Amino acid sequence: MTSAFEQTLDAIDALHAQDPRSTTLDDGATMPQELAYAQRMSKWLAPVFDAPGELLQLAVRAQHLQRWQVPREDYDKGRVGYLTWRRDQGKRAGETTAQLMQEAGYSAEEAKRVAAMIGKKGLGRDPEVQALEDCACLVFLENYFADFSRKVEHDHMVRIVQMTWRKMSPRAHELALALPMSASSAALVKEALGEA
Repeated sequence: MTSAFEQTLDAIDALHAQDPRSTTLDDGATMPQELAYAQRMSKWLAPVFDAPGELLQLAVRAQHLQRWQVPREDYDKGRVGYLTWRRDQGKRAGETTAQLMQEAGYSAEEAKRVAAMIGKKGLGRDPEVQALEDCACLVFLENYFADFSRKVEHDHMVRIVQMTWRKMSPRAHELALALPMSASSAALVKEALGEA
């Protein structure tokens, strides 16, 4: 019989798989973008957090749930618009995940906890929320940073790296510094961290 955890994970991945946008993986295969993102998030969880429980695993997997349905362009440009979009996305993803969990047999309390983690409530104080944030930062640095940095003005990119770094735990800093990076990406990180 399928456990509540497996049922919820399958339901989350089924929604991720509906993403109409696709991405090409290292092996040349294509996959829906959000499914690839979710798998990358899960891959980083064990390195950043010892023995993660089911609830944290679900929160990490669902962090970007159905994000494509509310495009960034629907919000104002600039930092306030971005933060509002991100907050709304977290709320939506949390509510949908909580519903999937309860349908699978989790308690309302457990579902609420996962929704709070996805909404990043308690960041900086809650070790599990910090683990989710660490995974998101590492996924960004490993998979999206190089491409992103080619599209964004240099000084702005330095500030993005600095802000990302401030949100990470010391353990995530170590993992980030061990990532393979192009010379230009590594130089950008060094500059942002004041090591240039």
